Amino acid sequence: LEARDYWLKFLPTERILPCDSTDNFWEMGDTGPCGPCSELHYDRIGNRDASHLVNMDDPDVIEIWNIVFIQFNRDSPTKLSTLPAKHIDTGMGLERLVSLLQDKPSNYDIDAFTPILNAIEVHSKVGPYGGLVLEDDTTLRDTAYRAISDHARTLCFSIADGAVPNNEGRGYVLRRILRRATRYGQQILKADPGFFATLVPVVIDTYGKAYPELIQKQDEILEIIESEEKAFSSMLDRGIKFFTELQTELTTSNSKVVSGQKAFFLYDTMGFPVDLTGLMAEEAGLTLDTQGFEDEMEAAKERSREARRVAKAAGSGDVALILIAEQTAALAQDMKVPLTDDSSKYALDVETPAVLQAIFGKDGFVEEGRAVGEGEYVGLVLDHSSFYAEAGGQDTDVGTIVMVNDEEEIVGTFVVTDVQVYGGYLLHSGRMSEGTITVGSNVKCRVDYERRREVAPNHTMTHVLNAALRDVLGDGIDQRGSYVNAEKLRFDFAYKKAMSLKQLRKTEELVMESIMRGDAVSKRVLPLEEAQKLEGVRAVFGEIYPDPVRVISVGGDTSIEFCGGTHVDNTAEAQAFAILEETSVAKGIRRISALTGKAAMGAIAEGNKFEVDITNIEEKSANSDKEYLMTLDKLAGGLRKELDLGIMPAPLKAGLRNRIEALQKKGIDANKAALQGRIDNCLNVVQDNIKLALEEDKKIVVMNVDIGADGKASQKVVNAVKKAAPDMAFMGLSEEEPGSGGKILCFTLVPESLMADGNDLKANEWLNAALDVCGGRGGGKPGNAQGQAKECSDLEAVITAANEYATSKIC
Repeated sequence: LEARDYWLKFLPTERILPCDSTDNFWEMGDTGPCGPCSELHYDRIGNRDASHLVNMDDPDVIEIWNIVFIQFNRDSPTKLSTLPAKHIDTGMGLERLVSLLQDKPSNYDIDAFTPILNAIEVHSKVGPYGGLVLEDDTTLRDTAYRAISDHARTLCFSIADGAVPNNEGRGYVLRRILRRATRYGQQILKADPGFFATLVPVVIDTYGKAYPELIQKQDEILEIIESEEKAFSSMLDRGIKFFTELQTELTTSNSKVVSGQKAFFLYDTMGFPVDLTGLMAEEAGLTLDTQGFEDEMEAAKERSREARRVAKAAGSGDVALILIAEQTAALAQDMKVPLTDDSSKYALDVETPAVLQAIFGKDGFVEEGRAVGEGEYVGLVLDHSSFYAEAGGQDTDVGTIVMVNDEEEIVGTFVVTDVQVYGGYLLHSGRMSEGTITVGSNVKCRVDYERRREVAPNHTMTHVLNAALRDVLGDGIDQRGSYVNAEKLRFDFAYKKAMSLKQLRKTEELVMESIMRGDAVSKRVLPLEEAQKLEGVRAVFGEIYPDPVRVISVGGDTSIEFCGGTHVDNTAEAQAFAILEETSVAKGIRRISALTGKAAMGAIAEGNKFEVDITNIEEKSANSDKEYLMTLDKLAGGLRKELDLGIMPAPLKAGLRNRIEALQKKGIDANKAALQGRIDNCLNVVQDNIKLALEEDKKIVVMNVDIGADGKASQKVVNAVKKAAPDMAFMGLSEEEPGSGGKILCFTLVPESLMADGNDLKANEWLNAALDVCGGRGGGKPGNAQGQAKECSDLEAVITAANEYATSKIC
């Protein structure tokens, strides 16, 4: 209402529209500074009442400016707190504003896009850009022009900022953008492969002066885009051909759906991101079976999990050993091998005796009677085993299987690196390290129980974490997977947004409370139907459970889950718990990575030590002089880097990061205050020098001004000179750090009287002549200019050059 009353001083009532928080409340994210806003909308047509078209996506009534009154902080979805310091955040759409100033119908018609569109036209075989939109653009020609020009800008700027197209995170976004642009060019505009990379110099030539990092990174940008475009272009023609044939096939069969299988083929074989296939389907009047694609993707992930076992095959050249249906059938029917009895897998510190039933190698089953010797990589099938096979998100056990003779003496050792279960048969993969082994050998299973004891608390704590997340986030969260090994635990769950710092801290506290209580962990096997009726029981979404099923209960009612993994007997065995990170792994799926045991205790100790260091600095800064405060900016920068590299609880790390930012702000404020003092002193010195120069009838003043590299301060100096001596030519030189030999700022002012009547002094030429001494450059107009040099070891030489040049240009 306060903002409305201000606007009423300048505009009639009918031009001021009240809106709810949906349209008139700006937020930066789930948490953080926010506040109400005033939006300025412009009607391109004019002379009419367009109020009903505001925020209605009308192309002629557009928002050009948003003024946000930052006065609140979003603490949670339901809580706002008032900020101690309020300010205004104003943002104006550059392209939209320019389109109004240049009286253009759209952003793409302004002069910032024209050079890029003209460059695209050189490669287009379907004519120039026509500006058609929506249903008028029947051939998608102009849509392609717009997408390609915008994507070219996006990629150039992103790569200049350090992002690189790849298959992960922001990198995959860039890769999808590039492939989308390439497809538009080659399929819609009929451009030749390689056309997109030719736009890079045009983008840089258009924007490089304002954004010099584009010029600095031009070679890198061009190299990356050329490489990416070439890699995709080799597949694009085949992909377009495949889709065209598919479209014909669907038309013939009177179908309108692109199957998930076909979409995955385009994704997996042709490199087509699924959103690109969806876009092509939409253009062709078809729909994409998204769920079918996701099913195919999940099947591929399962194949990837199988492939992961290759890495566990000891030594180079080994192939992952997998028993398919034909081989498990041979074990049961032809070889009469009983299913592996792994009932002892939950016991600790046992040495299970067994008889070797079969040996499986890369070429199939080893013939009975043939001995496998040292160094051979094979899989062993036993009648009994105490090894835990990878299942339920828990990593496999490792250890050894020793061969014994009739006297129970060890005659051979087999090192187990992977255990998988196929149709009830456990395949122990590994390598013979000593002796030989044959089918029928008597063996003993020796699990690495020390490692098992590191895995078990990680698994139990995923259950406790699951329960804690439900308490903090609500029952709507569902487990979407987990993975535990001896080093850490990983837990995936359904949730639409990042957890807040408060939520993470509370979750960690709840898990730690369970550990401190020493909750008992019970394991029982129940009929599936009976187990499903247990109050509070949780099951993993989409998981198929055996009947009977194993039920793990923690602390009576803390957690009840179906689980076949190994667990501790009491949560106190976990010792400690520390969340390392909470991230997104897919749309609507979050992931928590955490530590238990000694690793968690180490992370907590490291975090506590870091907190003590921060506290000491905070206390010192509260009672220190301005010289110390001025060092806090750089000190905080170093602390942030150290913090980012540290392994410590995520909630603690986030809190420490906020405290470091507060220290840095204190340092920045101290430096600003010091600089303001320097500026005030500098203005007095400038005025004294100008006064003296006027008394001596001088027309030129070149001097060292102590304002750091503050461009705004330089304008204050210029204004002071203009006021005191409007006919005086002035050059100011300022070192960012006095006496450092580093960066210098240079600015010049030349009145019209010294550019006429035989005088030929121009501010921009004068500035460059002076900066040339130390390799600097600048720009501007004949009346005023500004520039800089990265290094300057001899400021007096620059001053001398400036005086000599100016003197030579004035009569």
